[in-house]
Amino acid sequence: MPTFRAALCVLLAATLTAVARPASAQSYPTQTITFQVAFAAGGIADVVARLIGQKLSERLGQTVVVENRGGAGGNLAARSVSGAPSDGYTILATTTSLAVNETATRNKGFSADDLRAIAIVAFSPDVLAIHPSNPAKDLRAFVKSGRSFTYGSAGVGTGPHIGAEYFFREVAKVQAVHVPFTGGAPAVAAAVGNHVDAIVLTLPTVVPPITQGLLRGIGLASATRNSAVPDVPTYGEMGFPNVYSGSWVGFFAPAKTPDAIVAKLNAEINGIMREPEAQQKLKTIGFGVMIKPVGEASEYFRSEIATWGQMIRAIGYSSD
Repeated sequence: MPTFRAALCVLLAATLTAVARPASAQSYPTQTITFQVAFAAGGIADVVARLIGQKLSERLGQTVVVENRGGAGGNLAARSVSGAPSDGYTILATTTSLAVNETATRNKGFSADDLRAIAIVAFSPDVLAIHPSNPAKDLRAFVKSGRSFTYGSAGVGTGPHIGAEYFFREVAKVQAVHVPFTGGAPAVAAAVGNHVDAIVLTLPTVVPPITQGLLRGIGLASATRNSAVPDVPTYGEMGFPNVYSGSWVGFFAPAKTPDAIVAKLNAEINGIMREPEAQQKLKTIGFGVMIKPVGEASEYFRSEIATWGQMIRAIGYSSD
């Protein structure tokens, strides 16, 4: 009889646990959610995270706190979130850097397998821009001028740096000297001051100086033109087809976060992305909205790891 009672207790406990798990996910969230942004305030990840955070708070009825945790090319925040409780209350807001670093940085203290994609919501291409006084009128003329030139980026190992280096070395077959800056703003300032021959950055940072005539955009690393800078042609239009490089913004949770919580966050975030107001805000600064269910977001992230890994290995880059 004691054996029967013990077995009954185990069965009852298991049943209650099974019932409690869905209820816990169903009641989520019951407390403040923290977005750990992998980069400094004002960057593209921060802008999108704050837009999503405000609207997500309204939808879920819980405060969403945006915490900037920049450092180590985005790895600091990613490592922090990968080790956080898998309860849906600590979320990583990051960029393509997460996919880039999976190959570029081996000793970062975590791997992509320690995180799972919730939603990847926006994408913007990289743009190559030059000073208006540069005699080259388009990208073809610029890269075929027959001389070595300098180009600035937001830093070593960033997506624009990797993408530009791959383009110059493997596609255009020209010599280019990389000048890394500590962010997009100082790179733009150097280009406006004509201290570097060109800059390659993700588009939102460069939209204002291009529209103001302070810089001339001569190439977008995308399949189509962007409505924020409609006069800037794509690399393909300039004779360099299938050259695609840019940055997305996405949200990630610790790998063991329950499916129900991830699905709920994905549905709410995608709902925000369907709002005309959100779409217009992102479109104005050079982003295109991406709406993907959980499975597609995860597949896209994995494909990005493979794509960036191929480019990184081709140029022989490593941050270790």
